[in-house]
Amino acid sequence: MDRYQEALASSRVLSDDAAVAAEVQKIVAKAGEYASPEVYQFLLSSIDLTTLSTEDSVRSVAAFTERVNAFDNDYPQFKNVAAICVYSNFAGVVKTHLDVPGVDIAVVAGCFPSSQTFTAVKVADVALAVADGANEVDVVFNVGMFRDQDYEGLCEELIELKHTCKEARMKVILETGALKTAEAIKKASVLSLYSDADFLKTSTGKIYPGASLEAAWVMCQCIKEYYEKTGRKVGFKCSGGVRTTQEALQYYAIVKEILGDEWLNQDYFRIGASSLANAVLSDMVGHEVKYF
Repeated sequence: MDRYQEALASSRVLSDDAAVAAEVQKIVAKAGEYASPEVYQFLLSSIDLTTLSTEDSVRSVAAFTERVNAFDNDYPQFKNVAAICVYSNFAGVVKTHLDVPGVDIAVVAGCFPSSQTFTAVKVADVALAVADGANEVDVVFNVGMFRDQDYEGLCEELIELKHTCKEARMKVILETGALKTAEAIKKASVLSLYSDADFLKTSTGKIYPGASLEAAWVMCQCIKEYYEKTGRKVGFKCSGGVRTTQEALQYYAIVKEILGDEWLNQDYFRIGASSLANAVLSDMVGHEVKYF
């Protein structure tokens, strides 16, 4: 039994779909208790503000970045978003135009959203993005290799990508909508954790269904178990279809209930979104705002 098979065999995280759904409902039922101006501010400041469009260009990404710059002046009473997330080739554009402190430069890399290309191509993509200024890199878990149970090849690729990231944080996108079952999501989480992931992320939001509360529950339980075994903290990012403050609050509740307050900061909790920022900001100011 290799180290990856051993890690999978030793995990005790619940992975029965019906049981997971029941546990999620217990948490969701009290998510509203956490609603407050302070939590709304936290949610806004946890967003990786994202533009991943076929029509993205140097000009459009520059304008997107300038909007984040302007937020500090237009809403000085609020903290800004956590990061701007773009395709890897736009990392330098964001770096050139980003003026406000505390906002990271995140990219999707490694043949997003399919992860289907040569490992050398993925490594080059990550290396170029980091060289251009990315300090967070979101890469896609290779679901095809996972289906073939090539765990060693899959994990070695992730480890190589993490090495290529250098000081940048690596978020591994599990594409939970393709994995579907709690058991598969658990296995993918464990493999990613033991492949040096800095974050587990639910989804690309492109091909398959996006984030689900059930997937988040399993992923957070795996992160908790991994921390208890190794002492290493790994973050959680939900992405894909999180559009309302109420939905974001439910993911907040799952992280709080499972991982605790130590994970409720920008280093360990993120939401990948575009329209969510406007929804949360609207709830904070008390009227509809379409700022971003």
